[in-house]
Amino acid sequence: MQRVFEFLRNNKIKVVTVCLLLIVYYFCLPQKLFQNPTSTVVTASNNELLGAVIAEDGQWRFPELDSVPQKFEDCILQFEDAHFYKHFGFNPVSIVKAFSENIKAKKVVRGGSTLTQQVIRLSRKNQQRSYFEKIKELVLATRLEFRHSKKEILKLYASHAPFGGNVVGLEMASWRYFGLQPSQLSWAESATLAVLPNAPSLIYPGKNQLKLKEKRNRLLNKLYRKEMIDSITYVLAIDEDLPEKPYNLPTTATHLVQDIAKNYKRKRIQSSIDIFLQKRVNNIVKQHYERLKQNEVYNLAVLVLDVETRKVLAYVGNSPTDEKHQKDVNNVVSSRSTGSVLKPFLYAQMLQSGDLLPTQLVADVPTEIAGYSPKNFSLMFDGAVPANVALTRSLNIPAVRMLQRYGLQKFRDDLEDYQLTHITKPADYYGLSLILGGAEASLWDLCKVFAGYAGTVTHFDELKYQYYQNEFVEQTYLNTEKVNFGKVVPTPKIVDAGSTYLTLNTLTNVNRPNTDQAWKYYDSSQKIAWKTGTSFGNRDAWAIGATSKYVVGVWVGNSDGEGRSDLTGVGSASPLMFDVFDVLPKSDWFLEPYEDLIEENICEKSGYLALPICKSVKKRIQKNGIKAKSCPYHKEIQVEKTEQFRVNTNCESINNIKTKTWFVLPPLMAHYYQQNNSDYQRLPNFRADCNELEKAKMDFVFPTKYRSKVSLTKGVNNQLNSVVLKLTHSNSDAKVYWYLNDEFINTTENYHELAIKPPKGTYQITVIDDFGNELKRVLEIY
Repeated sequence: MQRVFEFLRNNKIKVVTVCLLLIVYYFCLPQKLFQNPTSTVVTASNNELLGAVIAEDGQWRFPELDSVPQKFEDCILQFEDAHFYKHFGFNPVSIVKAFSENIKAKKVVRGGSTLTQQVIRLSRKNQQRSYFEKIKELVLATRLEFRHSKKEILKLYASHAPFGGNVVGLEMASWRYFGLQPSQLSWAESATLAVLPNAPSLIYPGKNQLKLKEKRNRLLNKLYRKEMIDSITYVLAIDEDLPEKPYNLPTTATHLVQDIAKNYKRKRIQSSIDIFLQKRVNNIVKQHYERLKQNEVYNLAVLVLDVETRKVLAYVGNSPTDEKHQKDVNNVVSSRSTGSVLKPFLYAQMLQSGDLLPTQLVADVPTEIAGYSPKNFSLMFDGAVPANVALTRSLNIPAVRMLQRYGLQKFRDDLEDYQLTHITKPADYYGLSLILGGAEASLWDLCKVFAGYAGTVTHFDELKYQYYQNEFVEQTYLNTEKVNFGKVVPTPKIVDAGSTYLTLNTLTNVNRPNTDQAWKYYDSSQKIAWKTGTSFGNRDAWAIGATSKYVVGVWVGNSDGEGRSDLTGVGSASPLMFDVFDVLPKSDWFLEPYEDLIEENICEKSGYLALPICKSVKKRIQKNGIKAKSCPYHKEIQVEKTEQFRVNTNCESINNIKTKTWFVLPPLMAHYYQQNNSDYQRLPNFRADCNELEKAKMDFVFPTKYRSKVSLTKGVNNQLNSVVLKLTHSNSDAKVYWYLNDEFINTTENYHELAIKPPKGTYQITVIDDFGNELKRVLEIY
């Protein structure tokens, strides 16, 4: 030890110099050798390539390989560096031979660089060759050998070697020249790629075929002589043709790749896409596109989710259309008018709050609210219709009236909880049209909500009658990502399992397309909760369905917003949705959440909680259904023995009076309800000798609001058409007296309609019945 200290004291300058050289040597190699931008590469869940986005510098350069296939390793080592595993960064023998041959030839005819040195040269962007540069490379190569294993150095070379044109790296070259993954290459293909980096500017597929083939075959012969391949493999390999032209990269999920590239630039991303399902969905989309474009509908989108994992299984952002028809628009994430797709959400929330029961009658009559007059698609009225039927038939007027009753702001807050990212305006901005497509949402977000509904019911049983705090979590397209459903809590954050189950069950009764009308009669059929939507002007067609395992969402339309008369959710989007469900594994229906449902007596006619006087049935309803109203439409009346007339004790002996229960709707509802329900019976009139104890009721059918405007249209011979005033009365025998500006004009009986044709101006319409009831309306004619 003393001698060591004495040596250090006597050789301070030498020791310091050596230490400085060691420090310089240690830090001479950059921490990251290659700073070049790379392509964004996206693979399916099985690691099959879905697509890629070119690097910012215009080069097709994939991220570094995880490993180098054995065939390519054998080929590249035999062609470039047979002693790779024996040297420490440089090969003195090769250097001496190369130097000697180059001197004799008076030009560079042979290189003595090892693969390690070539990695250094590639990282230094191929500096001009000189002996000084060679010395640098040699020093850096030895440093690289200290830092990395041989396998890692080989991966660096295979990932950054040039392969002709703008193709960099083995993986990209494999796809570009052979349309295969590197691990799928044959011996001949591996040998072809092994010789390309040697002179990429001169030799690449499609040109100089003879020279390329000679190099490849010499390498194959060397492999054969070294017994790395057998004779049969050798003969078959040299007989293989060279690639004639570059292959295009896969475009299996183009729009997903583009979307991922925005968020994960320069990375290799393994997506959750099921490659086999994706390809089948692509084929289905192509078939439907060929049909749809006959109606000048050029764009669509399809999204398939796994309910349990919330992973994206298939993602089609657009149809296989052209640039003229916006082929690059990603319609999965684009915001579009929702049409009727939000109606199930309102239905579920009203069940949850106890404001509605599934079969409860809701009004379907001419409606005007603050100047807004919704219309049903059929332009007809049912008078009164069960809420679940109104949902499955997608009736607009009941939906608007239900929204008004539930509360516009309250529903807007619910949508906030669902995190529909494109619905950002306050409730007053949308108004009641919110439920009919007055707002916009994306297919991505709507499928998320349907998956949340399916998950709420599925998890309720799994969690022993509890809920995940974040059930409506956003889905993921990353294979390694696990969505966070949050904590397990005893009460739901948004909607309970009972209300959700009843909603999904109702949606199974939506009328399927004509080709699927008999689905219930086939054993192979599965129940699907689904809803369609068609936006105003037939610009957007939706169909979204859910089972216990999967959610399938479809949007069809034109990306530029052009509407088509035949474009509807049922006719255009739902056939595509059902075709996608047909290629998915069949799912069992949801288990009924018994712990979140209660059994109650429900009025058979009205769907409300039954009164003692109602004819009732036992039904399972949501827990909060107990808060719902009791039936308002059944009343007890007194009739005489023949039951033809109502009587009272003023005109009939109590012994001759019967008490009966009668189903009675308000006049306007009854007017339309009777047209569709022939068994509806109006209240019997009072017998002539009896005094009616309560006034009969009447209501306007037109005009419905107190102050209305109407324009007289012209008919045959350019004559102005009349305005037809309509009234309904609960007493079929009642007389109604009509007045125009306090001037008597006519009397009506039984059927109360009156045509008038006054000049332009403002008029007061007054009606009085023979019971003394009076109604007024103001009508402006222009």
